[in-house]
Amino acid sequence: MTLRSPRVRPIAALARTVVLAGFPLCGAALAQTAQPAPEAALPAVTVSAQQSVDFGPQLEKKASGGALGNRTQLDTPFSTTVVSGEDLADRAVTKIGDVFFNDASVTDNSNPGNAWASYTTVRGLQLDWRNAYKINGMPFIAYGLTLPYEQLEQVELLKGASGFMYGFGNPGGTVNYVTKKPTDTFTASVDLGYRSSHVWTEHVDLGGRAGPDNMFGYRLNLTHEEGKPSNAVGLNRNSVSLGLDARITRDLTWTFDGIYQDRNSWGGTPSFYVGGIPAGGQLPSVISGRGGLYAGPDAHFFSNLQVYQTGLRYKLADDWTVSTTYSFSKQSRTRNESTFFLSGASGDYTDLRYDGSESQQFTNWTTMVEGKFRTGFLRHELVAGLSWQEQIDRYSSNFVNTPLPGGNLFAPYVGQYWSQWGMAKYRAGDTTQKAAFVSDTVHLTDKWSVLGGLRVTNYEQNGYGAPGTVGGDSNYTKHGLLTPTAAIMFKPMPSTMLYASYVESFDGGGVVSSFYSNAGQGLTPAKSRQYEVGAKTEQGIWNATAALFRIEQRTEYGRDAGAGTLPVFVQDGKSIYQGVELAAGARIGSQWEVGGSAMYLDSYYDQGQFNVGNRVAGAPNFMLTGRLAYRVPIVPGLKVGIDGKYTGNVKARPEGDLTLGGYTVLNLGATYNTRIAGKEVTLRAALSNLTNKRYWGFQYANYIQPADPRAVSLSAKISY
Repeated sequence: MTLRSPRVRPIAALARTVVLAGFPLCGAALAQTAQPAPEAALPAVTVSAQQSVDFGPQLEKKASGGALGNRTQLDTPFSTTVVSGEDLADRAVTKIGDVFFNDASVTDNSNPGNAWASYTTVRGLQLDWRNAYKINGMPFIAYGLTLPYEQLEQVELLKGASGFMYGFGNPGGTVNYVTKKPTDTFTASVDLGYRSSHVWTEHVDLGGRAGPDNMFGYRLNLTHEEGKPSNAVGLNRNSVSLGLDARITRDLTWTFDGIYQDRNSWGGTPSFYVGGIPAGGQLPSVISGRGGLYAGPDAHFFSNLQVYQTGLRYKLADDWTVSTTYSFSKQSRTRNESTFFLSGASGDYTDLRYDGSESQQFTNWTTMVEGKFRTGFLRHELVAGLSWQEQIDRYSSNFVNTPLPGGNLFAPYVGQYWSQWGMAKYRAGDTTQKAAFVSDTVHLTDKWSVLGGLRVTNYEQNGYGAPGTVGGDSNYTKHGLLTPTAAIMFKPMPSTMLYASYVESFDGGGVVSSFYSNAGQGLTPAKSRQYEVGAKTEQGIWNATAALFRIEQRTEYGRDAGAGTLPVFVQDGKSIYQGVELAAGARIGSQWEVGGSAMYLDSYYDQGQFNVGNRVAGAPNFMLTGRLAYRVPIVPGLKVGIDGKYTGNVKARPEGDLTLGGYTVLNLGATYNTRIAGKEVTLRAALSNLTNKRYWGFQYANYIQPADPRAVSLSAKISY
């Protein structure tokens, strides 16, 4: 828009101010306000601003693709989701299921108060807590862990098989947590938060650069959280993350990222096992997930997470870089948790209390070369590298599974058992992967390109029986395991991509967890396959994605082993998942934003000894999400919104005779940005599970949990 009169220059300045504050004005409104005078023509001044939408796929954002390198979501021939740290804060996220609440492909199975904290389903497939979770692209063991979300820059989800990109892993997808990085200018903020029932949180965030020519960068985050959450008896968390970098030369950069967290909770909701309900039986009526109803302070889940990563990145030329990264992580947990073995609709149960400890550590080293070059008229984007990683599992050899007095879900809980501390742990298993990978994206024309990639892995796995046991050792070694990927991409315009892709992966492996009677048993890996056809478009004020997919995976689940006995974990046959995903977001005018997503899924067991033809346990047929936000014009800086998610019914166990009904959860939120005494202040409020909806949620095959009760979160942040 062109302004020519001195009288309208204040309006142009106001327009710039409003746009920068996040409230772009439409051209028509400004034109009506500014009537140009015919005299005193001045040089033209053009005011413009991009009206991007905060909802929906946000395809311009970059996401880590492992061996594919960093690409925008628009240029990645697979389905992806990126959730920003600001969005996590606005929605007061407390568990992994909340992170992807607005993605219809993701089902929440998590509980941050017990060992099921990292359980999540994507496209009907349960994510693998051994291999599906990364921090800054480097693997770590996620079992029982809830990350410090206020210390993250963003969380990325690569849906589907990722064997070429990251190595072994469940074909459901890969979650990558990205920690906050050093800032170019000094930043400092302090948060104070409250969450019902009675949890207080304090968080400090410092970042900037120092030294000659701002050579050194730093980002420090500290969090303390303590109180009584709505779904447990008590919580105490202390988290610290540190990001450092040094621009050693113009072309050489050193980085370090670290996380340390102690997270202790008491009285979390137990697990409810339904594998023992007789055929033709029914589930009991839905109960409340409020803390303290079925556990006291004797029940606990204590976890410790340590992650240390360091790397060098060297710019060889304008289009060529080489990087090397070393990552070491370890986590330990001590837990005293009940499993209720339900007998049917009456709500009667037997109570088996587990008391033990486990730990894992993960070491990884990866070196990559990324570059661009030409061969004739063809343009190439090359990524090649080497990777080595080792996982080690340790379980307590003298863990306790002790029966407590049985009861009924609709009567007061009386069970109590205090832990026996000082349990010794033994090395239950270890897994080593050595891999080489290469991928090349070849641009045939400005619109057409093809991608080819191959990872070659030497895999070794060892399992060791508990001390005093006989025949518990196992091992599996396989060299030259191939996991290819291929894609063809067409861009009819720079902002739109159509693609078809294929990728393979090896999933499974490792040792059986202590939830099962055959804990410590070694599991052999198996190949899974994924086929996907999709479209993505980013049009500034609106964006959209669509994908058709088919995934084939070996079936793994727990089979009932008798009343009051933990189930046995088995590998049997194959599971098929095929469906369609849709997602979109749009800005309507300067005040409204709307977004949503949907997934239809057809899943079934195939080629096994049991349950052939049944729907896969935990895989919904249909899911739908919606999100609406409104920027209140009479209160600049205030945004209010609502989001909702419908999860269709699922089968609670592979036999297919127990169904968990569908349910809808609604959340409210408000964010207010202002300035007080020259400082930026952000006030947030969030109300989760608005209607206090009760339902039985799926955790894992044969395991269910009650819904989290309604909770309110309030926070105030001041930035310096």
